[in-house]
Amino acid sequence: MEPINLVQSPGESTGALIPHLFRREFTRIVAVLSRLFGIEHIGIAEDIAGETFLSALEIWPYRGIPPNPTAWLYAIAKNKARNYLHRDQTFKSRVAPAIKHAAASEAGALAAGAVAAAELEIDLSDANISDSQLRMLFAVCHPSLPTEGQICLALRILCGFGIEEIATAFLTNKETINKRLFRAREKLRTEKAELDFPQGAELIRRLEPVLLTLYLLYNEGYYSESQDAVLREDLCAEAMRLTELLLAEQSTQLPAVDALFSLMCFHASRFPARKGENGEVILYGDQDESRWDQQLIAWGAFHLHRASQGNVLTKYHLEASIAYQHTIKPDTIEKWENILQLYNHLLVMAYSPIAALNRTFALWRARGDRKDAIAVAEKLQLTDNPYYYTLLGELYSGADTGTAMAHYQRALSLARTSADKGAIQRAIDALGAG
Repeated sequence: MEPINLVQSPGESTGALIPHLFRREFTRIVAVLSRLFGIEHIGIAEDIAGETFLSALEIWPYRGIPPNPTAWLYAIAKNKARNYLHRDQTFKSRVAPAIKHAAASEAGALAAGAVAAAELEIDLSDANISDSQLRMLFAVCHPSLPTEGQICLALRILCGFGIEEIATAFLTNKETINKRLFRAREKLRTEKAELDFPQGAELIRRLEPVLLTLYLLYNEGYYSESQDAVLREDLCAEAMRLTELLLAEQSTQLPAVDALFSLMCFHASRFPARKGENGEVILYGDQDESRWDQQLIAWGAFHLHRASQGNVLTKYHLEASIAYQHTIKPDTIEKWENILQLYNHLLVMAYSPIAALNRTFALWRARGDRKDAIAVAEKLQLTDNPYYYTLLGELYSGADTGTAMAHYQRALSLARTSADKGAIQRAIDALGAG
């Protein structure tokens, strides 16, 4: 971890620095303190981390940003945690002795004075932070939690997102998010979840919900339904960061993890080309491939190759392979035939209506038969999905303009975001002009 070495005089703005530090350091402080106190006290760990940043907001504007802001935050967090251990009766009677016992067990027969010092030792080293965050990742993705609770906890505890930011991501309000977080924390407490790192067969079993949570977190950003964003790159970046935590640990350098990360890399490589100058969505066929990030494509290819070692095949392998095909230009029948076959395998392994819809598009591009593609699409009957009607509008555009227009109008009425509405309206305008 590289500390931020920045000195500013009193009165200079801290508006840009503190949010950056909060996103990064809040999660690290919470993970370490939760590991120290026990995950049942995760709320207290959050409070201490929050109070630490409140101190920065109160002091830095008047005294200036310290030479090493990260070290300053860690020092304040340690002091606040120690004060809490001394002050709170529950901690004094229950938690502090447990910490003391754990310290004594690890160190062997420590002298009483040494145990007392170890009791209050708060390790914010890089190694302990990484290990604590990895343990926290498995804890918040506990199988007993509903998926939405896992994602909310991941965003809050591991990504440093505020309640309002999480509410925006889920298109809901802060009260709903607070309730989800409360229920998730209570569930972890009643299940007596621990910040442990699973081993052997248990690791494989527990890894599945972890990967699903990271996959869904990434999708929340990639298919953003925020009214002012085509995609939420911050959500995608956090999902990638957490997946890299798994890749950095030898026991979780597994094919499924590599496959998921490669999928994220391929999609992220096209982010610059997905948005227009005015924030509008640019569909795949209209994207400027010169804006694709070739380094991310290469990195995705590396991890996909590594994922192919052995005999494990997951939906992440298939989706990553489909995403890789989308980084190949120009479009050819062979390319779309490859994509079609990959979707065929994916639907057998993990059927979803959206995958079936995407397969229909690939079928049309590979075989060139609109009537066949229309027949397959209409069997899906996704009558509450705007993308279903958008696809039908595109398929009918070459055969029946009136029917195509009706489908586009229906898609427009169902679209939930301004970006989607703009893309559909442009298709309607083009169809009318033609």
